[in-house]
Parts: sequence; structure tokens; C-alpha cells
Amino acid sequence: MNKIVEKIVYSPLNALLHGLAHLPFGALYVVSDCLCFVVHRVARYRRRIVEANINASFPEKSERERREIVDKFYHHFCDTFVETVKLLHISEEEMRQHMRFVGCEQIEEYVRQGRSVAVYAAHFGNWEWLTSIVLWGDFGENVQFSQVYRPLRNKWFDEFYFRLRSRFNTVSIPKTNVLRTLLRFRGTGGYVTGFISDQKPSHNDGHHSVEFLGQPTPFITGTELILRKLDPAVMVFDVEKTSRGHYTIKLVKIADSAAATREYEITDTFARQLEQNIRRQPEIWLWSHNRWRRPKH
Repeated sequence: MNKIVEKIVYSPLNALLHGLAHLPFGALYVVSDCLCFVVHRVARYRRRIVEANINASFPEKSERERREIVDKFYHHFCDTFVETVKLLHISEEEMRQHMRFVGCEQIEEYVRQGRSVAVYAAHFGNWEWLTSIVLWGDFGENVQFSQVYRPLRNKWFDEFYFRLRSRFNTVSIPKTNVLRTLLRFRGTGGYVTGFISDQKPSHNDGHHSVEFLGQPTPFITGTELILRKLDPAVMVFDVEKTSRGHYTIKLVKIADSAAATREYEITDTFARQLEQNIRRQPEIWLWSHNRWRRPKH
């Protein structure tokens, strides 16, 4: 799509999203409720995948309990969308009222020692708001905050989300350039980098099978391989949604030295932590992701 056509097609959408981002949170959640009805009840967006994933992960729950998780998931899914759009115009003060990070002094200590830090994350809670961690500590001027991402196929949306993820001056690193980029950051003051590692591995990615939510589940191992070469400290986000639009994120240490860990130790620990989070608040994980391949009936 050339630039002129792209401008014609996406300019109204861009204006709509900016208008949405100016709304107060109360009005945003009214929009989210309306959107939820359309996505869940009318379009039935990935309904089969969501139901199949939840049913297989919680066989011990009743059918009514699993339906409640499905319903709550779609509400949270739409909340996450409007909250993410809000990044276009939210202030730092308002962001701090909605995202509370606990344990950032651990990162501060590593930074004072000249160490870098890798943080495992998941599509849990509002993962797009995690970049606001930079507002919660005195990390120094030379440490580069960043996050690894998979570029989207749609160029306009890829650039749109790139801008959102840069809202608090963090750098988005395409997954194909991770090692080279982090080596550069390490040589110029260090890095604190987030890795969202709960997606199904691509065909060309190495993987390790973990018993996860009662099912053999492949987890990405490329992250761990890179970290064992770079040897940062490794942490994980423990996420809790305390109320609508409010989250508390605790930083939990996995390893003081990635290079000193056993093979798959980091991946296994991340999987256990994520499962604990999901069992505590199942509705705020991204169940619409086709995490497990299931036979068609």
C-alpha cells in the first residue's frame, strides 16, 4: 500500500484513536463495554479457541465457572485495547496511579553494580503498560530500557504500536536483532529489557516442553539462550489486577546470573510463575492466542 492510499485509508482511524485516547477512563470503559458486546456476542472473535483453551486448562471447574472466565476474559480483552490506546495521551502522573511496580530497588541495585537486567513478561494484565516501569525508580541516565517485539504484518499498525511502546522513551527491539542490540546497550551503560515469552514458538524457534496448566506446552527457549550468553540478572513480572484499570506488578528474581543457571531453569521458572498468575486471575491472560494446537472436530 503506497503512502497516499495509506493516508486515505488510515487517517480517519488515526483521528478516531486519538479522540478515544483523550477520553477519561470512565468514558473509555463505557466504550469498552460496548466493544465487548460486539467482539464477544456478535463477531464471536476467536470464541472457539478461547473456550477450548479454558476448558482444557481448567477441567476441574464446572461449566458455569468456565463460562464466567470466558465472559470476564472478553471484558478484560476490550479493556486492554482501550487502555493501550490511552497511551497516546496519558500523563506520567496518571500512569503512576494505574500501574504500581514493587521491587524496583532490585533493578536499581544491579544498575549501581554495572549489571544489566532481563525481565520475563507475558500477555497477562496489560502488557503494553509495562513500559511505564521507567517511572518507578532512579535507574541512572545511561541504562537503556527496552522491550523485544514481533513486528506486525500490517505496516500501519506496526508503526502505531511502535509509537505507543515508545511512550516512556523505551526502545522496541525486533526479535531478529536482539543479541546485537543488547550487546551494544551493554557496552554503553547497560540495559533493562522485557521479553514477552508466553507465545507459542515459531517453527524456526527452539522450544522446551513444560507441563503447564495440566498440558504439555512448548515454551520459547531462544530468550534463555541469548540471556545465558549475555549474563544479565533475570527477573519476572508477577502481575495482579487490583481493580478495573489498576495493576500491581511485583518484580521477582529468577536468577542473579543467567550464565550460572542450568539448561531450561529460567524457562521452567518463568512457566511456573506464569501459571500461578493465571490460576489466581485466569480472565486476564490472552486466551485468544492459539497456544495449543488442537485437532479439528
